[in-house]
Amino acid sequence: MNKLNPAYLEKIIETVNSSPFPRHISMTLKELVYERAVMEIKISEEHFQPFGMVHGGVAATLIDSVTFWAVFCRIPEDAGLVNVDLKLNYLQTVKSGALTAYGKAIRTGRSISYAEAKIFNTEEKLIAHGTSTLMTLPGKGIHLSMHKFIDYYGNSTP
Repeated sequence: MNKLNPAYLEKIIETVNSSPFPRHISMTLKELVYERAVMEIKISEEHFQPFGMVHGGVAATLIDSVTFWAVFCRIPEDAGLVNVDLKLNYLQTVKSGALTAYGKAIRTGRSISYAEAKIFNTEEKLIAHGTSTLMTLPGKGIHLSMHKFIDYYGNSTP
């Protein structure tokens, strides 16, 4: 039986958090485990729309990203993902603090996967909920210097 390689997961988190777009919008991948991911954005002036509230695109970006990473651990090492459908409901406005998104893989198929996410504000109030349909892209995986999976005995497996 194969399991996720903890060193690989640490390297993925480091890679995501040092990538240009997540850095640009102050989004960090906080946790990545099988079927689940947690991401956070610390709110700043750059996230506001003209009415002084966090732009809806910030929540959409969080849902898109956290659902991606929740499914990522369930797909083969050589595969990537792309979002083909994103649905979300905005439940409350946000003007400050941080947003924390919790993603959960619901179903992973060979080509299509489905995940959901919930976003909470600093006061732990639900501010948005969404779902994502993702398509697996064979041969488009993230290439690191280690394998994604290890066997029961701790040996790397491709």
